[in-house]
Amino acid sequence: MAAMNDDVGWLATIDETINNAFERPTEIFSDIVFFPITIGDFGFPAVVAWLILAGLIFTVYFGVPQLRGLRVGYEVVRGRYSSKEDPGEVTHFQALTSALSGTVGLGNIAGVGAAMALGGPGATFWMICAGLIGMATKFAECTLGVKYREVHADGSVSGGPFKYLPIAFRKLGTVPGKILTGTFAVAILIFGVAGGNMFQANQTFAQVQNVTGGEEGFLGSSGAALVFGLVLAFFVAIVILGGIKSIGATTSRLVPAMGGVYVLACLSVIIANLEQVPGAFASIIEGAFNPQGVAGGILGVMIVGFQRASFSNEAGVGSAAIAHSAVKTRRPVSEGFVALYEPLVDTVLICTMTALAIVIAGAPSLQAGIDQVQAGGGAPDGVILTSDAFATVLPWFPIVLAIAVILFAYSTLITWSYYGLKAWEHLFGRGKVSEVTYKIVFLFFTVAGCVLTFSQVISFADAALFVCAFINLLGVYFLLPVIKKEMREYLADRRSGKLQILGIDEEEMRAGK
Repeated sequence: MAAMNDDVGWLATIDETINNAFERPTEIFSDIVFFPITIGDFGFPAVVAWLILAGLIFTVYFGVPQLRGLRVGYEVVRGRYSSKEDPGEVTHFQALTSALSGTVGLGNIAGVGAAMALGGPGATFWMICAGLIGMATKFAECTLGVKYREVHADGSVSGGPFKYLPIAFRKLGTVPGKILTGTFAVAILIFGVAGGNMFQANQTFAQVQNVTGGEEGFLGSSGAALVFGLVLAFFVAIVILGGIKSIGATTSRLVPAMGGVYVLACLSVIIANLEQVPGAFASIIEGAFNPQGVAGGILGVMIVGFQRASFSNEAGVGSAAIAHSAVKTRRPVSEGFVALYEPLVDTVLICTMTALAIVIAGAPSLQAGIDQVQAGGGAPDGVILTSDAFATVLPWFPIVLAIAVILFAYSTLITWSYYGLKAWEHLFGRGKVSEVTYKIVFLFFTVAGCVLTFSQVISFADAALFVCAFINLLGVYFLLPVIKKEMREYLADRRSGKLQILGIDEEEMRAGK
């Protein structure tokens, strides 16, 4: 045994070195991004206020698209106003599912668990509110993503913030515009390796370790995290080295299957305990307005809810606009209406089901997680908290969840590798050497994510996420009149019957033809 410990001791040293190297940069980065607005004795991060304010302004400015636009979005997703000859690469349905593949995943599993530990059940209420407000934000940014996209001669598309931010910032001058767009590219690149990469790897290892005996099992030994990270990075490399076609083919198979399994598991817990659902909702609402023991009271639990919701659905970040810009359409705002469904599905529906299952289960780990936060021990592993909750009702589910976590994380990892690559190319240019260099860097952070502590990963990812949101939303503000004009013309044409009802065959749409 002593010999074995000697053999793996160097691995433990590497683990410790990586953690120490990230500790101080993470603290500095978070302090800069989350500078507080002081209200009494409580500090309110300015960037959270920025997100809330933007969502509310967009909601009012566009006349509550969350309500008036859902029917329009549904008709567009079904292909009612679409033609196979429209410029673009994918149907509206495919664009929506592609964007969802980058958001539906560990944010809905680990993120909800972490939110309830940090802010109690009441954080769920504010997550739902953030999801509803975020629908208007997604509407705006995804409309712009299509409006200013570039359709190449071969039919391929380049779109998203890298195309509309330079136009939005022209009023500020060439140099400020380039600096802001470049800063956005750096931030989305950082979030790609932190939230889209390290967070996924970290929680994958945590759940697999949990179902294999925890810290007492074989994955609890020194250096196990490093070895696991290397193996995960190997399988990620197999896909991302094949490019976007390989990524798309993989995610299109993984996400729907595992998403279905997870939703069915949530429904199983909820349906098996229907009599407890009213009480669960009551505790969520009560906790939102009368939180017990949460730092900052109502403001504290509200901030937790909005931060975790933003991490989950990415409304305002600009990442979804990259995926939506590839849609087949001649009317940009049509995809904005489709994008309304992203936060609705991701945050309002799936996150709520997860939270209800956790509250209904009443696993001891929830209170233990809250106690850990209050004691200053940092956020617990959210995926383990969620897993323990399901295990109280479905004892076998942690194993299924471990598989789901691996596949969810895997699909998100490879999707965000593509988003990050686009940011890398904006900063350093295209080319084989540049692309390979980026992928090596990305894979290094996959390994680092398994080794780092959960608190470090989530803090680093949050900071990068909100830098993206600040710059992206600033650009959207400049282009609000453009979006409103597009919306008014489209809805007027729809009412007058000028929009030709073309109707792509639904079977062909599902088949991706």
